[in-house]
Amino acid sequence: MTSSPTTRSASSAEPVAAPAPVPGRRRQVVRWVSALGVLAASLLIGAFVGPAGLSPKDILLELAGSLPFVDVQSSLTAQQQAIFWQIRLPRVVLGAIVGATLAVSGAAYQGVFRNPLADPYLLGVSAGAGLGATIAITQGGSIGHFGVPIFAFVGGIVAVGATYALGATVGGGQSSTVIVLAGVAVAAFFSAAQTFVQQWFDDSLQAVYSWLLGRLSTNGWTDIRVILPYVLVSWVVLFLYRRILDVLAVGDVETASLGIDPARVRLIVVLTATLGTTAVVAVSGLIGFVGIIIPHAVRLVFGASHRILLPLSMAFGAAFLVLTDAAARTLVAPAELPIGVVTAFLGAPFFLFVLRRGRVIS
Repeated sequence: MTSSPTTRSASSAEPVAAPAPVPGRRRQVVRWVSALGVLAASLLIGAFVGPAGLSPKDILLELAGSLPFVDVQSSLTAQQQAIFWQIRLPRVVLGAIVGATLAVSGAAYQGVFRNPLADPYLLGVSAGAGLGATIAITQGGSIGHFGVPIFAFVGGIVAVGATYALGATVGGGQSSTVIVLAGVAVAAFFSAAQTFVQQWFDDSLQAVYSWLLGRLSTNGWTDIRVILPYVLVSWVVLFLYRRILDVLAVGDVETASLGIDPARVRLIVVLTATLGTTAVVAVSGLIGFVGIIIPHAVRLVFGASHRILLPLSMAFGAAFLVLTDAAARTLVAPAELPIGVVTAFLGAPFFLFVLRRGRVIS
């Protein structure tokens, strides 16, 4: 009896009786254990690093003592406990959230635009957030403690909205190329406006540049509570669209033939990724290259399927930024490097590596 096309397509790579699922499961176990192991190790390293002189042993005992049904005590003083729980640990958690969000947003952008050099700042997010933050910083305390994050968040959203509005004037904004070019134009305009504001209020240049270069200083757990709802929405929606991103990789015409509207998918994914990006940028400043380095590295090692790419990008993105922040705190101690400088130092060579591979447009 002749097998159906579905049967032939499903079994074309291997005979039906081949025991392929076992090694496949082993690879999945190795993949997830590696990702979770790297993430856990990076979180511990981030918790160990700091100028307060907290020993790794005491930190481990402090963490173990916070678990239910574990009766151990560390020798940390009340002041040291406050430093750990209210300063150091929130910074580590914030770094993990920012890294995971930038990485998964970068993977989503690369999927919808089919370009491994796309990143979360592609459509003007960085320029819009930079302008918003610059305006807030130059106004000082007149707009309140949360002025910089709010203005940065609004600026990033406005920039992406302007990008899509401009793209809609050319062919209805259906083409990804049109949207990207509109993003370049909007980013140039917002960057020029930011430069104008900086020069007009030149007494605030140091504070502006400090924000633009990225930092993970926190106000306890407040920043995390503020951005967490937006980040969770972004993560959930992107995960729901991970299979459709695989379909989108074959091209707009083929995707439309399957009953999927590529322009609608692109809009939802871009807006969702932008929501998460602007939320974390609002509290961390502009940290570049994470959205390029991590998704592309994961793709090289584990494959291009977004069902794997998105969650692994989150895990390795979180680990990468936590470790990068630990390096920024120790390389020139007691001073501290802007974390954006460290990520740029690592990201620029990787960017050139991607270019040399000759696969800028897939």
